[in-house]
Amino acid sequence: MYLIIVVFVVVMLDQITKYMIVSNMTEGMSIPIIDQVFHLTFVLNPGAAFGMLEHNREFFIIMAIVVLMFVVYMRKKILEEPLPIQIGIALFVGGALGNLIDRMKTGLVVDFFDFRIWPVFNIADIAICLGVGVMIWSIIREELKSRN
Repeated sequence: MYLIIVVFVVVMLDQITKYMIVSNMTEGMSIPIIDQVFHLTFVLNPGAAFGMLEHNREFFIIMAIVVLMFVVYMRKKILEEPLPIQIGIALFVGGALGNLIDRMKTGLVVDFFDFRIWPVFNIADIAICLGVGVMIWSIIREELKSRN
């Protein structure tokens, strides 16, 4: 149940922040929070991370649905994994759902966090990266434990 809550919180935070950006900014608008360091910049991304594979809406929707179906299929096995792996998967799924909602609605993902030295991103992207990072960290930690 707690994993569903993690997924739900990620999706809600992602969709609420995207709604606030779309409602209060125009595409391309940038608001400096820390000048030349961090801005809120409204970007509509037609691709994946860093704009890769632009305009492949159907591909991204199908891939997200396949991943989500796989997670549902593997849910019993996932619940047998260590807690960090479970949390990592929940963060990843929440992020995937957040961006899937955008792609299904308009074919474009709303991005807005702009650190000027990195492509613009959103809450879903953070959750995906954090989830993968937590899983990698957990796997490495377990591997190091088993060697000692």
